[in-house]
Amino acid sequence: MATKYLVCVLGPTASGKTSLAIQIAQHFNTHILSADSRQLYQGLNIGTAKATPEERAQAPHHFIDTLDITEAYNAGQFERESLVLLNELYQTHDVVVLAGGTGLYVQALLQGLDEFPDIPIEVRLQVRNDFDTKGLAWLQQEVLRLDPDFYGVVDKQNPSRLTRALEVCRASGKPYSSFRSGQAKLRGFTPILIGLEWPKEALYDRIDARVDMMLEQGLLEEARQFLPHKNQQALQTVGYEELMHHFEGDYDLPEAIRLIKRNSRHYAKRQKTWLNRMEGITWFKTAEVGGVIPFIEKQVG
Repeated sequence: MATKYLVCVLGPTASGKTSLAIQIAQHFNTHILSADSRQLYQGLNIGTAKATPEERAQAPHHFIDTLDITEAYNAGQFERESLVLLNELYQTHDVVVLAGGTGLYVQALLQGLDEFPDIPIEVRLQVRNDFDTKGLAWLQQEVLRLDPDFYGVVDKQNPSRLTRALEVCRASGKPYSSFRSGQAKLRGFTPILIGLEWPKEALYDRIDARVDMMLEQGLLEEARQFLPHKNQQALQTVGYEELMHHFEGDYDLPEAIRLIKRNSRHYAKRQKTWLNRMEGITWFKTAEVGGVIPFIEKQVG
């Protein structure tokens, strides 16, 4: 049986992952899996920089527009469902493309996730409420108190990772780190990791320009229709979260736009930090992306 390959196009927000993934998929006549936890949701189009219908017509895409805004979804589900899909796709394709924006989804597919206890909804809601009322500093101190080992390695500015750890600690009575084996699972494919690298200031300029473009495309109207669902997990996302606060009168629109741009830059920085910890990425600067497909061809023989 021929070796199967998963080409993973990685990089911070606004780095050009969608465009490059489509080029690769067209070259190899194959499919694209989106590893973006927000592009799963119907209606979150502009603010997630979702591939447009025209772009999706250029190559088959999966894990886009599959969920209603009220549906919960996690990396474990993505791992299971993407492995089933890859098994089907590899019957007729030797190469499949993954366009990755959510680090935990990429990790889940490439390495697998450890088994964690189920979190009762009341625990989840209590942690969310505590964080909303007491803030990030409180959340950091709680994780430090209950699991100093995990606190030593986690991104302390990432409330999603911290709240997840606190949920597990409270639900199980055990440290979150006690459930982490650190053992990668065997996969039936060989990953080829492609990283898109931009100079910091150039990337930040792209982020600012993309936020302006999203607003021109109708981001304000898109977000407003989801105001009744503002507490859903899918809307705890840069771009939507700031606009929800604006709609509720917490600050004016120019301030909301400033915060979206700032928080998008912070998010890109966290993504780059996470990617720098991954082993095996081959980085391509923007002027070098023309060499990506020849590089992949060389890997797949």
